[in-house]
Amino acid sequence: MEFKPIKTKKIYEVIIDQVKAMIGSGALQPGDRLMSERELAEKLQVGRSAVREAFRVMEAMGIIKIKPGEGTYISEQNVESLVNSFSPVLPADRKNVREFMELRRILEVEAAGLAAQRRSLDQLENIRLSLQQLQNDIEQGNLGGEADLRFHFTIAEASHNSFLLNLMNTVGDIMSRVLSATLHILYQNPANPPRIMREHWAIYDAIKNGDHEGARQAMLEHLTKAEDYLFNNI
Repeated sequence: MEFKPIKTKKIYEVIIDQVKAMIGSGALQPGDRLMSERELAEKLQVGRSAVREAFRVMEAMGIIKIKPGEGTYISEQNVESLVNSFSPVLPADRKNVREFMELRRILEVEAAGLAAQRRSLDQLENIRLSLQQLQNDIEQGNLGGEADLRFHFTIAEASHNSFLLNLMNTVGDIMSRVLSATLHILYQNPANPPRIMREHWAIYDAIKNGDHEGARQAMLEHLTKAEDYLFNNI
């Protein structure tokens, strides 16, 4: 028998475990309404950002369904299998997710290059602020999914191509789900968060310096590495 490294769980993972346990015990049933983000944060005595991350991951896993303007509910389908799942289920099969990642490369690599040529000072500052928020979220043990998504969409805005931005907005919901599931898998390895931050800052630096090709290459490297790691670990 050998000792195994002890993995320190992040706050959002503990929240997910509690919800799973309550589903398994029957305390939460399919169709039950969960507390609001604020109420649950107060009940668990944690930050709202941790609850927000937990909700994002659980939605990607299919454990909950978030209905805007109504609330958050335990999903009706496959509750038993979800309780027994200890890794997120991507919101599509492998083929569809790979095709979606290909679409991201098509859109976001060129968006980064255009942003390097066309971004305004205000847009550059917004990109930097989203990265700073992502850094803060990661240091607090959260996924930073919202800040990560904002980073990519702010770059799309800085491309000053309305058709590209509209396409990004069209797939925004799918992108949010896939990103949450992807980050959950990536961050199981403690070496990944600092590497991912370096990749984000490399994209920012290229855009800041007006380096069209450098921004394209930095974004391509970032998305390709994420995709490779994802498909090697699901």
